[in-house]
Amino acid sequence: MAERGVKFTAVFNFRDLGGYRTAEGRIVQRRRLFRSDDLSRLDDADRERFAALGIRTVVDLRRPEEVAADGRIPQFDGFAYRHVHLVHPYWPPAKFADITQRERYVVERYRELSLDAADGIGEALRLIADADRAPLVFHCIAGKDRTGVVSALTLALLGVSDEVIADDYELSEVADAEYWEYRRRSEPAITAPHWAVAPRAAMLGFLEDLRSRHGSVERYAATAGVTAAHVGSMRAHLLVP
Repeated sequence: MAERGVKFTAVFNFRDLGGYRTAEGRIVQRRRLFRSDDLSRLDDADRERFAALGIRTVVDLRRPEEVAADGRIPQFDGFAYRHVHLVHPYWPPAKFADITQRERYVVERYRELSLDAADGIGEALRLIADADRAPLVFHCIAGKDRTGVVSALTLALLGVSDEVIADDYELSEVADAEYWEYRRRSEPAITAPHWAVAPRAAMLGFLEDLRSRHGSVERYAATAGVTAAHVGSMRAHLLVP
């Protein structure tokens, strides 16, 4: 996380997706694509650091009611804001006897998200594919589930291996611990979850499940309106030799 994370006052899961190597030996370009948790928590103290990233597009993946409750990113100069609602059911409450149960639960929820929110996922991927919108950051609340799925699909379309995608996904564990420490400063009685929030095996399971249902990530993306031309554009502007 330290290698690619960007520190803000109360945003803990903001990181660069650049630097990962593809199976063909190309590299995801740095400072072109970022993922994050809730950017509504940025404040004036973060303005200069955020501006230094040169962000041109912010894609907000939260529900309309979440945006209404917490607000959107402050209107710093220089970027376009896009709200892309990933329509899907609220997660049912569950208790887990062990990490395996947690992993299965997450795979099921991500499968559900990939199906119910396909239109929104497709819109987000098309925005990422548009070179004129980069540098771009996309985010939800914690930056691990909705953001994690869009990130995984993007990296897979770029040719990054599942193992590396899962490594990136697991970095949200570090950010989650920092988030709960932040919450405890204002709410001392609050307790963090006792299970892993981003179990690495869950992301591997999700990608395996998606390919078993659709044949490939590219074929899934096509069902969401992401054409071969979109994928080509994504690779052209996000990959370097």
